[in-house]
Amino acid sequence: MADQDANVHSEAQRAAAASRDSPEVDSPSDTLKDNTSDLESRSLDKAVIDEKRKITEADRLLQPGKLSLEDATAGGQGRHLGLFSTTMLITSRIIGTGIFSTPASIVSGVGSVGAALCLWALGALLAFAGLGVYLEFATMFPRSGGEKVYLEAVYRRPKMLATIFYSTNAVLLGFTSQGCIIFATNIVAAADRKASEWEQRGIAIAVITFVTLVHGLLPNTGVRMMNVLSVIKIILLIVVCVTGWVVLGGGTRVQDPKAAFRDAFAGSSNAPYNYATALFKIINSYAGWSNAAFVLGEVKDPIRTIKRAGPLGLGICVVLYMFANVAYFSVGTVQELAHSGTTIGSYYFGKVFGHTAQRVFAVFVALSALGNVATVTYAQSRVNQELAKEGALPWPKLFASNWPTQRSPLMGLIVHFIPSFIVIVAPPFGTAYNLILDIEGYPGQIIALLIVVGLFYLRVKAPNVPRGFKVFWPVALFYLITAVFLLVVPFISPPGGKGDTTLPYWLAPVIGIAVLGSGIVGWFVWMVVLPRLFRFEYEKQRNVLPDGTVYFKYVPRYLRDGKAAGTTTLPKESAVLQDQSTDEGRVDSKVAESSS
Repeated sequence: MADQDANVHSEAQRAAAASRDSPEVDSPSDTLKDNTSDLESRSLDKAVIDEKRKITEADRLLQPGKLSLEDATAGGQGRHLGLFSTTMLITSRIIGTGIFSTPASIVSGVGSVGAALCLWALGALLAFAGLGVYLEFATMFPRSGGEKVYLEAVYRRPKMLATIFYSTNAVLLGFTSQGCIIFATNIVAAADRKASEWEQRGIAIAVITFVTLVHGLLPNTGVRMMNVLSVIKIILLIVVCVTGWVVLGGGTRVQDPKAAFRDAFAGSSNAPYNYATALFKIINSYAGWSNAAFVLGEVKDPIRTIKRAGPLGLGICVVLYMFANVAYFSVGTVQELAHSGTTIGSYYFGKVFGHTAQRVFAVFVALSALGNVATVTYAQSRVNQELAKEGALPWPKLFASNWPTQRSPLMGLIVHFIPSFIVIVAPPFGTAYNLILDIEGYPGQIIALLIVVGLFYLRVKAPNVPRGFKVFWPVALFYLITAVFLLVVPFISPPGGKGDTTLPYWLAPVIGIAVLGSGIVGWFVWMVVLPRLFRFEYEKQRNVLPDGTVYFKYVPRYLRDGKAAGTTTLPKESAVLQDQSTDEGRVDSKVAESSS
């Protein structure tokens, strides 16, 4: 019996030892639990991937231009801009120098503080409406180019017309000379001296040269510079807002800070023209909320980021703008502000802190102008590069490249530098210079109208194409009305028939229309007249640069007896532009398949 017990005990010990030494075996319930967790994880990953594919499907079905989404985002620095940098791109573009100068002319025009604040609030609503329209397009086409891409997606026929039409505005009128001149003017004012006209031009040239070289040769430094300058702008406006509250609370030497608010609407103008021009200036002060769309190919997780950065960036500016206006109105009456003889920001700092503070303020306004130049230059160079990739610029290989760093389009920056340099140097300060600045804005309003009309067109043409964001249609209609308003206002005769200059008030918009019209003429000569005159067809060649950048080049292939010579030897990546309806038919069939 004892031997049996010993044997049983020994067997139990051996079993226990074997259990310890053998690998652990999951129970059926544990195995099922792990498998279920693994399946859930895989399903979640698949759902995320499917959602991303669904969102980018719009770009595949309605491919704008000749570049696929993969080709358009290949090469260069890749997606490197996060939420913060993207938001700063928007705020830095909006906050230029307008908020430090235009409030005085606006309150002077409408006659009262109450009317001016109402117009600023209305302008904010209009800006958010426009942002909604552009967000819908941006989430459909998460690539760089912005308005160029949206026009190509909507206005597909005739071939290349939308691209050339837009390139005229982007290349000829995409300059940043005004910001460079404002920087020069304020730096001279901060030094408390009066500079000659050519000294100011020299400083302005140094600014655009510096920005071009930094963005072209030190791209990471350029992004950091933009972010720092954007933060400085925000801090400056916060200082204005906070000191405004202190002034209203009676904590400064300003006498009777609430005088302008007692009867806020007293003296309001009865002339519709004054309100129209004031609203026009306010909308221009909010301009820039679409800036991130121009560089969306460099934004990380672009759809999610732009949906956050857009409202956040514009929202920051709206809040700061409203409180800054309240602060400005706390230091004087409407009449005092209208006849301050300087920018309202400088007048404000002088009243609150004294003359020395005015000089310090001029430095910050100069930095604000520099930030605006840096931001616009960065975005505009990417647009120029995208135009070159489509073959819309001469020597596309050169201007589409990221030479020499392989991370930044230096040649696209030079395309932007040339018109900026010319506008700084060529026209005399005064009437001619102001006319050029007025011309710059009008074609942009025409393009904005075409884009919002295109949004409604795509809602009808491709209603089932996935959209990462869908603007409420009454909001889009509100923006459409705004776009029409902005096109009509410059043709409204001012009192006495005289505008801000001695030139006819309608001259600037007419020249702006002519600039865009020259793009249509250029397209007609390039794509219609020359091929018929010299008997050739364009061969579209797809090319890849060493860093992966893809660009198209249009090469003439001369005809023999009505046929293209050597058409049977075309490479696979090339196509002869014979039937302009081919691509559209293929796109329409894709959309139909998606809808079904």
